[in-house]
Amino acid sequence: MNQPYDLVRARPEPEFEISVDGAPVRVIPGQTIGAALHGAGIRSWRTTRIGARPRGLFCGIGVCFDCLVTVNGSPSLRACLTEARPGDRVSTGARAGQDGPGGRPGDGGGHGTDGGKTVNGR
Repeated sequence: MNQPYDLVRARPEPEFEISVDGAPVRVIPGQTIGAALHGAGIRSWRTTRIGARPRGLFCGIGVCFDCLVTVNGSPSLRACLTEARPGDRVSTGARAGQDGPGGRPGDGGGHGTDGGKTVNGR
């Protein structure tokens, strides 16, 4: 079966791996961490503190805070906006039974902002 980039005759750079909670996940260059997780069949990776509701990609454009992850030690990054880089170490908090690296307003977790500015750096 053809891969999507085969259909448009794209020639992307070679795939690479990132580590998500210690497990390898393949990434096509240019993908966000959220896209790589979705492509690997991972649809949710954290839960809310109240009600333990699953969270993962929701809006996909950085408006909500459902897809927060920790990348290379930098907490509360939105997976849908953070481009994956070779060797990235992504932690969701799911393996430790935690709520993940943050939460949404009302869930008792942080909401990924600092003084009104979005935190996107690593």
